[in-house]
Amino acid sequence: MTNVTRNEKSSKIKAPIVDALKKAYENPSYQFHIPGHTKGCGVLPDFKKLIGAKALSVDTTDEFDGLGTLHPATGPIKEAQELAAKAFGAKKTFFLLNGSTAGNLALAMGLTKKGQKIITNRNCHRSILTGMIISGAEPLWLIPKRFGDWGIWGNVTPESVEEMLDKNPDAGMVWITNPTYEGVVSDIKSISEICKNHNVPLIVDEAHACLWNFNSHLPTSALKLGADAVVHSLHKTGGSMSQSSMLHIAENSMIDVDAVEKSLKLLHTTSPSLILLASLDSARANLESPRGRKQLERAVQNAKYLRREIDKLTHIHDLKPDFGYKTDITKVFIKDDRLSGKRLEFILEKDFNIEVESASDAGLLILSNIGNTRKDMEYLVKCLQQIDKSDYNDISYLENKKYMPMLTPIIKMTLREAFYSHKEVIPKEHAVGRISAEVIAECPPGISVLLPGELITEEHIPYLIDYDTIEVIK
Repeated sequence: MTNVTRNEKSSKIKAPIVDALKKAYENPSYQFHIPGHTKGCGVLPDFKKLIGAKALSVDTTDEFDGLGTLHPATGPIKEAQELAAKAFGAKKTFFLLNGSTAGNLALAMGLTKKGQKIITNRNCHRSILTGMIISGAEPLWLIPKRFGDWGIWGNVTPESVEEMLDKNPDAGMVWITNPTYEGVVSDIKSISEICKNHNVPLIVDEAHACLWNFNSHLPTSALKLGADAVVHSLHKTGGSMSQSSMLHIAENSMIDVDAVEKSLKLLHTTSPSLILLASLDSARANLESPRGRKQLERAVQNAKYLRREIDKLTHIHDLKPDFGYKTDITKVFIKDDRLSGKRLEFILEKDFNIEVESASDAGLLILSNIGNTRKDMEYLVKCLQQIDKSDYNDISYLENKKYMPMLTPIIKMTLREAFYSHKEVIPKEHAVGRISAEVIAECPPGISVLLPGELITEEHIPYLIDYDTIEVIK
């Protein structure tokens, strides 16, 4: 027993920011610096009671209590980033506040320039477009496969990437979202080889795949398949707190790391939250630990169980890799052939107190998370069984709204030119035929309905039911 205890202690997973924050908590000082609530003494009592006195007492920023700094990375923060790089298989890792959006903005600002062509998929996140508005780069659209029966975008084919590069030899970068929000996986290995043959970097927005490096049942991370840089949203599925993410630079990457780091310094707050940074450190440590590996394996097995049970149902089905692509098994996209996705979401929420990740026209997305238990899944299965046997009427025709933008943009102006042009706000009913001056992309999943410089058509209107006015070029 003594040997087991000693071995457990010697193999303890390090979490340097967590340890430093714990030390600061246990050795409090007299505080005459920000944040002004002074360890929770200056906040509303009801708020303090809600989140706890300890949480407020460790709500501090860098440069204090020996916690290190974020830019440049020093002390425990530097050590935590180095441990994360090792865990994810990167040459260098940056901790991100403001989510993976900050990483995408830094990549665009640091690596692209005005007028440069960037090959990206139509269903990219709005932050990639925002980055190009800032830098002045211009997207060339890869149109992924459309899964019409499911109402979602599918995988990007290597052939489409090669064709786009052949037609645009002056393109400066390929920027792929993988997996899709619903878990559809593209062949990044082949796409990476094509990019290397054309001597252009490959950036992968892998925001929804931070777990892949920690379980053999999941797809292979782009960091191992030849991508030059990868963004991971640890807060989405990895166990960190909201708006905390990571940006990884791959071994043998051809990108300018210094330029990316300088852009991050411009974008990041000068008062970074140590709680958020510690949550990233904690999430990485947990995923590397035996406990975390067990949680992840449970999430995989829960997803397999859910899918097996769905296969027994009459009206409800789950998306399977039946057409030559792969999927992340923990992302379970389902549909009921009698109901819209939004209607099914409403039933689960109102009748069964179940909240799902998102819903669109055809179906909805369920995540099998590392924090879910088998009892959670068993309850969900019972509810789906009851819905499958019940006679729910679909009322989606009353909504007249679409949720997943499946249109190919008709571009009339560059992103940056349109964004900084003279604009006017007009009633939505007068917008057809005008040029959009704004990004409209509802989250989740943050895929653009309209982007600056895009021609507004009748096909856009069903996606804009909640909008009374549209900003257009004057």
